[in-house]
Amino acid sequence: MSSEAASPPMSLVARIGTSALALVIGVIYGAVATMGHRHEVRIGEVVIPWGIVAALVGVLSLLVGIRLVAGGRWVAAAAAVGVVGTVALLTLPGRGGSVLVAGDVIGTIWAVGPALIAVLVIAWPKLPERRTASLVGA
Repeated sequence: MSSEAASPPMSLVARIGTSALALVIGVIYGAVATMGHRHEVRIGEVVIPWGIVAALVGVLSLLVGIRLVAGGRWVAAAAAVGVVGTVALLTLPGRGGSVLVAGDVIGTIWAVGPALIAVLVIAWPKLPERRTASLVGA
């Protein structure tokens, strides 16, 4: 691989800044998804829990996207800490005893799902880089 195609390594300050930004994004997404994970649509007797599906797909998309764009596990791990930490914090009962994450099946899936997704995304092996064919004399 030529030196032109390789990207320069990030400085320590840039890596810390990128990780901090990913953490903040994870916190924001964790809060928003926790508020919306209970949404559902009722069609007659059938209940479609679209909120939990959208929230979990969003966690997966966020972490995979950050891992692909930022180029590493550490930044994705920072975003995962933001999401999982926020979900864990919002799972606790408030001062008056009210909860945002109920103790039913949907609540349990939301309490555990982001952590499982985070483990899978962070532990997934790095795929080998594809080599591009260079045209010599074309």
